[in-house]
Formats: sequence, C-alpha cells, structure tokens
Amino acid sequence: MITGLKVELRPVSLEDFKRTYDWRNDEETARLEAGAGFFRHSHVPMEKIEDDYDKAIKKLDKREVGEFSIYTLGDNPKHIGLIGYRELSSVSRRCTVGIGIGVKEYWGKGFGTDAMKTLIHYLFQTMNINRIQLDTWSGNVQAIRSYEKCGFVVEGRLRNDAYIEGKYYDTVVMGLLKEEYQC
Repeated sequence: MITGLKVELRPVSLEDFKRTYDWRNDEETARLEAGAGFFRHSHVPMEKIEDDYDKAIKKLDKREVGEFSIYTLGDNPKHIGLIGYRELSSVSRRCTVGIGIGVKEYWGKGFGTDAMKTLIHYLFQTMNINRIQLDTWSGNVQAIRSYEKCGFVVEGRLRNDAYIEGKYYDTVVMGLLKEEYQC
C-alpha cells in the first residue's frame, strides 16, 4: 500500500472493481472520467465489469501497467476511486497516468490531488520514472486544475479532438518531469 496525506493506494480487488458499476453508470461521473470515450465507458452491465476485471486487472503485466484503488485514510476507510499508470517505457523511463474519483462527495476536496501526488511520488522515487504524462479533455476544468496543483504543465492541445455531448473540445496534453517535481 502507498500512503499519502488523505488517501491510501491499494491493489484493486474484485469488490473494488464492482463498485465502479455505479460510477460508470452515472452520466456525470462517466462523462468527466471518459470524455469522448463516454459511450464505451458508461452504461455497462455488471457482467462486463467483472469480465473487465479478469482482463484488465488480474492479467496485467505489472512491468507496464499499474492499477490502484483509492481509499480514504482514517478509522473507516472508503473506496472512492481508481488511479494508475500505463504505457510504461523502461528505456525512456516514462509513463502515462490516469485517475477517476467515483464518489461525488469527495470531489473538490483534495482527495484526487493527494492521490495523484502520492502516485507521482511513487513513480519518481520508487520506480525511477523520469517523465509522467496525461491527457484530458478541455471541458474537464476541475481535473486540469488538480493536475496543475500536482506540478503538471500543459505541453500541447489537440484542437477539436474530443466530441462530447454535441460539442468539440480540445484534448489537453500535460507532462511532469522528475527534475521539476517538488516532493
């Protein structure tokens, strides 16, 4: 387990993954998390989620992908989201990260930022990664602010790259280098 100030990152269990059923079937949560991939990410049956767990979590090549459940700290820890890295390059020492806070009552309270800072610290200090990158859609302003709090900078925009609810949005590409990171 990897511990931050507000959260703990734990291995993803089947029960954790089943909790994503409610998150993925809530339109607001799924839209913010998936952006243009909303139609593939949302409105899924429990059987699909269980199948995804077998394919996406149990069979992960841990050298290239890492998935964690985000739990609150305290006497009664609560599973509130998922976070992870993928596209790990051991040669370039870089990876791509992603996060989703599925429990709305924890939005805007620093739990996502703390989870991301905790993962960043782990990637830079334990795995000796040199570059972390991510992308999101320009309409997800809260996520962009959170990423900037973690030290990410906007490196580029793919104009009109995401089509969400009848409107085009840019894909915002952000990055963070180990030398820029403030522990």
